[in-house]
Formats: sequence, structure tokens, C-alpha cells
Amino acid sequence: MSDLTALHFHDATKAREYLEALRWPDGPICPFCGEIGKAYATKKVGVYRCAAKECRKDFSVTVGTIFERSHIPLDKWLLAFRLMAGSKKGMSANQMHRQLGVTYKTAWFMEHRIREAMDGIDQRPLGGEGKIIEADETYIGKVRSFPYREGWHIRRSNVKEHKIVALVERKGRARAIKMDRLKGYDVKRILAENADPQSRLMTDDAKHYIVPGREFAAHETVNHSAHEYGRGEVSTNTIEGFFSIFKRGMKGVYQHCGEQHLRRYLAEFCFRYSNRSALGVDDAERTRIALRGAEGKRLLYAQAGSH
Repeated sequence: MSDLTALHFHDATKAREYLEALRWPDGPICPFCGEIGKAYATKKVGVYRCAAKECRKDFSVTVGTIFERSHIPLDKWLLAFRLMAGSKKGMSANQMHRQLGVTYKTAWFMEHRIREAMDGIDQRPLGGEGKIIEADETYIGKVRSFPYREGWHIRRSNVKEHKIVALVERKGRARAIKMDRLKGYDVKRILAENADPQSRLMTDDAKHYIVPGREFAAHETVNHSAHEYGRGEVSTNTIEGFFSIFKRGMKGVYQHCGEQHLRRYLAEFCFRYSNRSALGVDDAERTRIALRGAEGKRLLYAQAGSH
């Protein structure tokens, strides 16, 4: 399969041929019955018909993907994927709509479909024997301050702060999960589902890591309350760096995120971090990985929710 070129971003036919080669390297696969290489082209460009007697259904490369029933030309979809995959801190829907020449509403929905494609591509547990995983939590959301008694301020908020627990494998991948609460058993479940117990776990001195930490090869902590941020190999500096990228993107690029969308934004930042240049993944390969994740996923506008 040829590499992505500028032509794929300006020619819908070339974009379709690229997606067909990416999704069907051994010939068209019927999304209805699963037959491989037994479909033939119809008179409609890009439409195939399954040759299996019990099926005989028409389909295209977009069926069974986030592109299904989209009226956006495929060359614009490929360019949107390329822009999202190559923007370290993200790309706002306003910028996307200017780049693609589509409406803001369309760009906003396209971005959420792309985040859906980026989500859950690599489900392997983080870490492993001899590897280090850092775990930490953060909060995102607005907190308003009001003046109170001769210049003193108290913190009051009518906007909910969202809890996030993240795991970062040193020199490896990242995974972040939105949490409704932050108790020991919640953290234990997240670690059990996403981390290899043969790893060395490094956290701060928060109590909710004590019991889950016993399941790992080693659990080492830094005492942030005593202003300790590193002790030899023991630190949470890598995950702090991940949070820094995430928050700069959310505050500087996206600026506002509804609770119903936070999971997808986390998926976007985890995807780019887990497929970054330092791991040998360039922008073109990152785009291909994201495009492969488009298969088997659908996101309707009503499911995306209000923006």
C-alpha cells in the first residue's frame, strides 16, 4: 500500500482507493457475511456486491466504519485524520472547519468520530516484567472564586470538577479513565484491568494506592506532602508530563469540555501519547493507525450529544 500523499487529501477517488487498500489488503470483505475476496465491482463507483448466494448485498469501504452514511468526501476525512493525528495538543473544531471548508457543526462531529476511532485501539495491559508504571489522578473543570470578608476568597463552584485516573508506562503507552469517584476499590479495579501486575508501580503517597499496590512486583512512592518529587528512579514525573500536555490542550485548544465528551478527549490524548515520535511513530503512521481504528465503530450525532 502506498504512503499517504497530498493527492489523497484532495482527491476523493484516491482517498477511497487508499482506504480500500488499508482495510482490504486481500480484497474486499463483505461486512454482512464476512466473505473475503468474493465480491465484484458494480456500476456504481466504489460499490461492491457480495458474490455469496446467501448474501448478495451491496457495500462500500465505508460500511461498518465511522464513515458510514457520511456525506463528507473521503479526501476531507483523510485530511481531518491527518490533522488530528499530527496536532500534539489537539485541533479545535473552529480550526478544523476553516481547514476543511465545512461548517463548524460538521467539523465538531467529525472530530468526535475521529476520537471514537482512536479509542481502544491497543487493549494490551500496560507494563510488564521489569517495566515501570506511574499512576496518578488529576481533576479538570472550572472552579470560580468569590470575594469574601476583607479580601479573603473561598472556593465555590457551580461547574463540576471531573476526576481522572491515568497510568503511564515509562517510555511507553498511556491510558486515562474518567472516574465518578476516587476510592481504593475503584483504583484497584482500574489497575487490575489496565496494568500488568509484574510491573513496578510508582505513585504519590495517596492512601487509595496502598492496597492495590500490593498486587504489583513492587510499589514505590514519593511523598508529595513533604515536597519530595523524586528519589533515584522513584518519581511520578512522567505522568505529570502527560497531564501537562493534556491540560494545555484542553485549556488552550478546546477550552470547554462537557462531561459526556471527556472520555473521547482522553482517548485522543492517550492515542497520540502512545503513538508519539519518541516511540518511532511518525505522523503518517499515526494517521494509518487511527484510520484502522475506524472499523467496527459507529457514532451518530444524537449519541455524540450536544456541543
